[in-house]
Amino acid sequence: MRKFLVVLDDSRECLNAMRFAAMRAQHTGGEVEILSVIPPEEFNHWLGVGTLMRDEAKERIHAHYEVFAKWMRDRHDIDPRLVIREGNVVEQILKRVEEANEIGVLVLGASSGRGGPGPIITELVRNAGTLPVPITIVPGEMSKERLESIT
Repeated sequence: MRKFLVVLDDSRECLNAMRFAAMRAQHTGGEVEILSVIPPEEFNHWLGVGTLMRDEAKERIHAHYEVFAKWMRDRHDIDPRLVIREGNVVEQILKRVEEANEIGVLVLGASSGRGGPGPIITELVRNAGTLPVPITIVPGEMSKERLESIT
């Protein structure tokens, strides 16, 4: 079974990536795995404070994930799996893809802002020729109706 890996973060374009992954999974009989990565710089504090911050970050991730998971279950009959990692986002994405052979497509949302598509896409595209799975880049400004028509 093909699994769509989508990255959960605080970006606006993340929503369209989630939508696309859920719709494609529903139409192809696939699954969705949601990866959220906590950057290491968030915990460079005293041990007790770092632990508290890590716990708070995980709580925020779970709350954010539950919104998307409920929508995927209710609208698309998809029950996504959440994976939380700590470290560099791109390194953790690549590590997860290598660990899970069932991941067939990496789905990322692209920013339409002046800064380009976003740091994750920028870094992954530089190495696109050696990636173990294809990347689907979903425009952050694409309408829900357009997403539905192409999935």
